[in-house]
Amino acid sequence: MDKRWKTDLAPVCAGLGILMLVASAAVCLMLEQGGWLDRTGIAVVLAVLAAVSLFLLRLEGADREELWIMLLPIGAAMLVRALSMDHISGDYVSFLRNWAAFFRTYGGFSALANSVGNYNMPYLYYVAFMSYIDVPDLYMYKLFSILFDVVLAWGCLRLVRCLVRGHRGSEAPLVAFAGALLLPVVVLNGAYWGQCDVIYGALCIHAVVAVMEGKNKTSVALMAVAFSFKLQAVFVLPLWGVLWLAKKVKFWELWVFPLTYLATILPAMVMGKPLMDILGIYFGQMMEVPNLVLNAASMYQFIPADLHAQLAEGGLASAVGIAAAAALVLVLMALGFRLGERLDRDVTMTMAVVLAIGVPFFLPHMHERYFFLADVFTLCWACANVRRLPVAVLAGGASLAGYMVYLRQRYNFVLRLGGARFGMPLEALAMLAALIVSICVLTEQLRGAKSREGLT
Repeated sequence: MDKRWKTDLAPVCAGLGILMLVASAAVCLMLEQGGWLDRTGIAVVLAVLAAVSLFLLRLEGADREELWIMLLPIGAAMLVRALSMDHISGDYVSFLRNWAAFFRTYGGFSALANSVGNYNMPYLYYVAFMSYIDVPDLYMYKLFSILFDVVLAWGCLRLVRCLVRGHRGSEAPLVAFAGALLLPVVVLNGAYWGQCDVIYGALCIHAVVAVMEGKNKTSVALMAVAFSFKLQAVFVLPLWGVLWLAKKVKFWELWVFPLTYLATILPAMVMGKPLMDILGIYFGQMMEVPNLVLNAASMYQFIPADLHAQLAEGGLASAVGIAAAAALVLVLMALGFRLGERLDRDVTMTMAVVLAIGVPFFLPHMHERYFFLADVFTLCWACANVRRLPVAVLAGGASLAGYMVYLRQRYNFVLRLGGARFGMPLEALAMLAALIVSICVLTEQLRGAKSREGLT
């Protein structure tokens, strides 16, 4: 970006960004729940998160003009989140508010010994913490996710910077930061819906950054914490198996994973929670969804909707999807073993994208939110190389369409062929196209690596 152009643009963006931050504060003061002190507190938290965003940008080397320019997307991000705070989702009504009420009734942290909810311990620690604060639960849930929205944006900046190393003056990392804050599924997931996929998503992004920087133990620890928040971190977890087979990660470093996971659940065990109850949480989650697919753009959308219940009952369709996902993982691990030292950052990133799209595409019982990693990894991929933009559009668009199905409680487009009805065929086709293109990119990179080997 030309220095003079940045200098001219900076005051305009800064002025608009400050206006949006003022508007977000005004929106917070008019929220429907809580008293004026609660609303003021939420306005202050969003302002602090905006300041933290600027601090992180400065920490990563952004100059003064860039900080002023970034005020615009940061202000817009906080405004759209303030506008989303009052939305009450079905998940909040059915689950989240009941969990908060449980902890308030049974003594906060001491209630961790009991069975409540189906989320793992780290998230329940936060819910227990909420019970001591007299602020509406709806806002407290959402603020936790919004905090990690900023952590996610920071991670995307760092990841893109790793991928564009050597390109001085590149604005791609800043674009990634702004894009992550304003990505529709990120806004909808936390600030609007009240979900928390951004927590494990942000940790996975930072874990990939750490391993690219050679900080293997930190990387494995971050993945363990991500897994302790959400089971869906396993979608990209095989990447560390690939790195181990390529001798980029040592086997003993992988032992940081169980040790870190143990550390995350230890407080609950001290409070009296049985270990088997904790370990059974994820097994319970896997068993509780009988549907072949829940609004996700997966391969099961190519099966007529009327056959879903019948095929789910038999178990064969689920087994086929699990086998396909396992085959994808095994192929990537074999490639990692064969590549060895030739496994560079670009190939590692492409493999992460293939896993983030492919594993939930093949697996049964997927929710629309389970493509969150695909959304953020393809965003970073596209920011680092604009030629990857079609993959980000296809995957992100299909994922967003799944959100719309849930939030509107109706399909975007239903295809009828003869007597068969398909609920989300276009979304699944777009996700499949994203997977195919990413595999083609990986194939091209492997050919390039082989050619370079031949030259040496």
